[in-house]
Amino acid sequence: MVRAFVAIELSDAVKEGLERAQERLRMAGGRLNLVDPALAHLTLTFLGEVEPERLERVKTALPGIRERGYDLTVAGVSGNHARRPRVVWFAVQDGGKTARLAKAVETVLSPLGFEREKRGFTPHVTLARVKEFDPSLPGVIAGIADLEAGSCTIDRIVLKKSTLTPKGPIYDTLLEVPLDAA
Repeated sequence: MVRAFVAIELSDAVKEGLERAQERLRMAGGRLNLVDPALAHLTLTFLGEVEPERLERVKTALPGIRERGYDLTVAGVSGNHARRPRVVWFAVQDGGKTARLAKAVETVLSPLGFEREKRGFTPHVTLARVKEFDPSLPGVIAGIADLEAGSCTIDRIVLKKSTLTPKGPIYDTLLEVPLDAA
């Protein structure tokens, strides 16, 4: 079995912006598990544990996506709950294009038995998971709410293998699928 997901990767400039935001988050009390900016990505769909034969079918299906590349901006820090967040993330501004791309991924993978997401898709880039809440955290988040990590062009999707280790996940790219030229 292979733990896998489909994602878009972010530019190095955006990843540097994520790191700047995390420096500010470190001012909060409590305990935060910060996402390594080098590993930051935007998940379109999490496939879970997939049998090797089925993964080969995923690799065959994904090139059938016919979406155009686009630009996005990673800006606006918030948490999943204003008063007591468990996750802190950057919002994605793209005019709905990432949500449309996620829907296209679902469309080509649903015939392979992958369930469509029942919740609405909200593109975001996770900065941290809150392991131990401190009352200072909402104020720190509010102080960086208008921060912008940067912009980048999305010109491909990637199929990633995720190996969980005690030191954090290791991601390996299994397939890159170029998007149509914008």
